[in-house]
Amino acid sequence: MRMGLNVGFSPWVIALYGVALALTPAAFAQATAEPPAVGVISAEYRPMSETTEINGRLQALERVDLVARVTAFLEERLFVEGAEVKKGDVLYRLERPPFQADVEAKQAGVAQAQAQLDNANVALDRARELFERSAGTQVNLDNANATQRTAAAQLQAAQAQLHQSQINLGYTEISSPIDGRIGRTAVTAGNVVGPTSGVLATIVSDDPIHVVFPVSVRRALELRDRYAAKGGFDAVQIRIRLSNGKVYDQIGKLDFVDNSIAKDTDTIVFRGTIANSLVPSGTGLRELTDGQFVTVLLEAVEPLRVLAIPRAALLADQQGPYAYVVNDKNIAEQRRVKLGQSTAEIAAVTDGLKEGDRVITEGIQHVRPNQPVAPAPASPTRPEATR
Repeated sequence: MRMGLNVGFSPWVIALYGVALALTPAAFAQATAEPPAVGVISAEYRPMSETTEINGRLQALERVDLVARVTAFLEERLFVEGAEVKKGDVLYRLERPPFQADVEAKQAGVAQAQAQLDNANVALDRARELFERSAGTQVNLDNANATQRTAAAQLQAAQAQLHQSQINLGYTEISSPIDGRIGRTAVTAGNVVGPTSGVLATIVSDDPIHVVFPVSVRRALELRDRYAAKGGFDAVQIRIRLSNGKVYDQIGKLDFVDNSIAKDTDTIVFRGTIANSLVPSGTGLRELTDGQFVTVLLEAVEPLRVLAIPRAALLADQQGPYAYVVNDKNIAEQRRVKLGQSTAEIAAVTDGLKEGDRVITEGIQHVRPNQPVAPAPASPTRPEATR
């Protein structure tokens, strides 16, 4: 007598076994895996400073080349090269005795001409009195009048010559016409200098200082349209980045746009003014130098409100940038986005997202379009969207 073992399977076990056989190993693993955990943030409007970067150069407000206006020996240099000087400070002194002697000679000429005029005035009064008493002739009166007028003209000429000599004497002291920093001297004491000797030294004003930068006409029109209704120049502020990457801590003001366009480059020159602080080292040097190359950061005074997300939430392919958004069923949706002016940490989204969208920023490498995810708030250490 044979005995058999009859084992029965319920219908649901058989169905599950059939489904498992039908799935590939990869599909089976995906069907049984948990949704990937991701960190999300809510897209929100935040203030962001709108910045345009342009190459520019610093330019002193005032620049003076010192030149001798009379020919003489240079007796003294009265300044330290590279030091700051004040308006009116005597910087060079030329030999004075020859010019002083010329002034004294011209003073003597004035005294002589004055004496001749006094004598002519007396003669004219006498001739007029005689003529009125019919004791003198018209000819004598006319001659006396002409002599008096000639003497008056000679006195005026002598006074003009004296004035010119006094001016030349004053030119023997070369003074600073502005406040600023003086450069190195081109001539040392003992040399003959004059109007043809060239520049003795150069003075440039230190504080404040101009920053000059060319802007393409297209960009200039965009800036004009953007800020015209917000106050024009008053709606814009200037920062500068130095060649070492440091952003200078002072804020400047745009104050000038040129009245013509450079034909070869199709650009127009903008100019701003910015304070030039002393270097903290106590050397008396300034942070900024005339002719220095800088990067100009043209910013709006009032920050814009933009829909901002972290840069970490952005991906890109051949069709452009996109982000993943978690919908109300915890499904990851791919959203194509358009970006505005952004920073290294924050992306400003102009199209593709709306306020309140839950955007994936963490665990994004495990996300696939239209697949479920397990969202949780992202790390709170997010950079601020300032600049």
